Amino acid sequence: MLNNDQLFLQLVLIFHQNAMIALGKLKHPVSDKIERDLEQAKQSISMIEMLKEKTKNNLSADLTAALDHALTEMRLNYVDEMKKEGSETNAVKE
Repeated sequence: MLNNDQLFLQLVLIFHQNAMIALGKLKHPVSDKIERDLEQAKQSISMIEMLKEKTKNNLSADLTAALDHALTEMRLNYVDEMKKEGSETNAVKE
């Protein structure tokens, strides 16, 4: 049986994977296609931010580092996709 730290890490990884799928960085497991849903990605990021806030000063250094790493990667990829969307929108307008 998994301990609470392992379960917490699995939860973080679930939200991370969902964000990467929504950002078009991974294929959707059902459709086997690259799809983007930036609103869904934003929701996954918000969930991890909430977990970070609610568990502040209550996690091991390793879990805090894993949480911070996942959050940073999700945010950077989100910004990257927002920039792409902005340039695609500008290209359509021109």
